[in-house]
Amino acid sequence: MKRLHELSRTGELDLPLPGHGRTLDRFRSLATFAAEDTVLGRLAEAHTDAAAILDELGGGAPLPGQVWGVWAAEPPEPLVRAEQTADGWELTGRKLWCSGANICTHALVTARHGEQRRLFAVPLHSPAVRPVPDSWHAVGMRDSDSGAMDFTHAAATPVGQPGAYIDRPGFWHGAIGVAACWYGSACEVARPLHERVATGKADAHVAAHLGAVASALGAARLSLSRAAADIDHDPAGDPTRTRIRARVVRAIVEDAATITLDRVGRALGAAPLCMNSAHARRVADLTVYLRQSHGEADLAALGHDIGEGDTSWALL
Repeated sequence: MKRLHELSRTGELDLPLPGHGRTLDRFRSLATFAAEDTVLGRLAEAHTDAAAILDELGGGAPLPGQVWGVWAAEPPEPLVRAEQTADGWELTGRKLWCSGANICTHALVTARHGEQRRLFAVPLHSPAVRPVPDSWHAVGMRDSDSGAMDFTHAAATPVGQPGAYIDRPGFWHGAIGVAACWYGSACEVARPLHERVATGKADAHVAAHLGAVASALGAARLSLSRAAADIDHDPAGDPTRTRIRARVVRAIVEDAATITLDRVGRALGAAPLCMNSAHARRVADLTVYLRQSHGEADLAALGHDIGEGDTSWALL
């Protein structure tokens, strides 16, 4: 994706780090990237998350022109294994869900060393790292190129201590960054509905759909703004409250994006999906991107956290 590499070369991907006083600017930039193009937002979010992880765990910073991915999905199988040799660390195995497989220049990759989960920085332009052909069949998010990667004794550099990738406070700050991208993309999905009502020719039902979309996206915007302020006020935070905040914001934004997709379709019918290729692609992309949420599994985890005694989520 040329646009992504251009943004890296010009420094436009160098966003404020979360918890450093300008987290809302970070979220706004991510939303703007996703509003321009959902896939661009997805890949930009991964690169900027990698930069935040490297800063938090002492791994240096991406250089201009580099594009980083964060490949941390770990289904039961297959797994990537890490081995420490006389020449350094090596990774071997297959990693699924590698967004930007043929686009990224570097990636942060989780791997198992014995029973420990560790994070490694890996340069990707090496014969030891190969995209798996024909492993990404998506229609929505097709251009995210999120297929599998094979590692064969690939040179890797540890980033942080075992378990640090998930245990750090920034893990949950990054989760909200994904929601900022959902929000930006959903705002653009809503644009044709707004344009229809702005003509003055929409009936009351179409206008009501716009009102419902505006209120849902307004709630999403406010939740992102409040989260940004909270992160800047207390970057480390209590682990449980940090986790609850992220899951609440993601649920609010996911609901808003889902409402937007549904109501825009009901208000405008099939025409924009069939006659406006950019809108049709955005709807398909956002529909798939939202499934980066774990749905009811995330809500259940949120419910358990709240049920264990934290009631701050309910206070003004």
